[in-house]
Amino acid sequence: MSTILKKLKRSKNANSIWRQPLAVVGISIIAIWTFLAIFAPWIAPYNPNAQDADKFLTPSAAHWMGTDELGRDIWSRIIHGARISLPYSLLLVVLSAAIGSIIGAISGYAGGKIDSFIMRVTDVFFAFPGIVLAMAVAAALGPQIRNAVIAVTIVAWPVYARLVRGLILNAKQNDYVTASALLGSSALRTMVVDLRPNLSGPVFVLASLEVGNALLLLSGLSFLGLGAQPPAAEWGSMVSMGAVNFDRWWVGLFPGLAILTAVLAFNFIGDSLRDALDPRTAKALRD
Repeated sequence: MSTILKKLKRSKNANSIWRQPLAVVGISIIAIWTFLAIFAPWIAPYNPNAQDADKFLTPSAAHWMGTDELGRDIWSRIIHGARISLPYSLLLVVLSAAIGSIIGAISGYAGGKIDSFIMRVTDVFFAFPGIVLAMAVAAALGPQIRNAVIAVTIVAWPVYARLVRGLILNAKQNDYVTASALLGSSALRTMVVDLRPNLSGPVFVLASLEVGNALLLLSGLSFLGLGAQPPAAEWGSMVSMGAVNFDRWWVGLFPGLAILTAVLAFNFIGDSLRDALDPRTAKALRD
């Protein structure tokens, strides 16, 4: 993390990037959702699981976003749902990045048959659509939010492994890596001390971009009944109830908007970090 902060400080584009409207919007949205999630018990006007109102009330002053099929206040459930959707999405990205980075570093540094075997394993994961493979794993483990996180982590790690492997292969050709090996440094010390600073920035940018995808996958599993289980307030499962009661538009619309705003915000932040940490890549994409 300290390496990433130093790169941001040294970047000539850092100040201009963080002044861009989309970056400010993304940070503001995540800050709002974080605030709501932390203080949900005091901000939410009703208990998220309380069934003390009439069913399918339309949005009003008493219930800003209406009530669902059990008479629960949707706005209160969305606020409490942020305490599940956002932290678990961040958790699975951290796990995926850690697992994928370690595997990719071993693959790139070891080379030979080990590299070939690991890359063939990652090819197997890439051969299946992510949501389909996550559904299979989650169904095998059982419908729980914890198992959904494990399923998405299993699906998401290969992209980090591919990235880190490529970075390691390029960095191995540098003179400082050769010098480190000649001085008797172990493979572990070379990867941690010499190669890690060159890996942290790209991995962090990829992780920031993948948070939105992780949130979508996690919500998708809950939508299908393989994630958070009732009566837990989770955005994906709330959208699922809206799909069942399609004629009551507010039941699924507002949780869907919550997912939309969070995913867009994470994508805005990820794009801004990519511009700040890797201006050449950003310029190539714009051109």
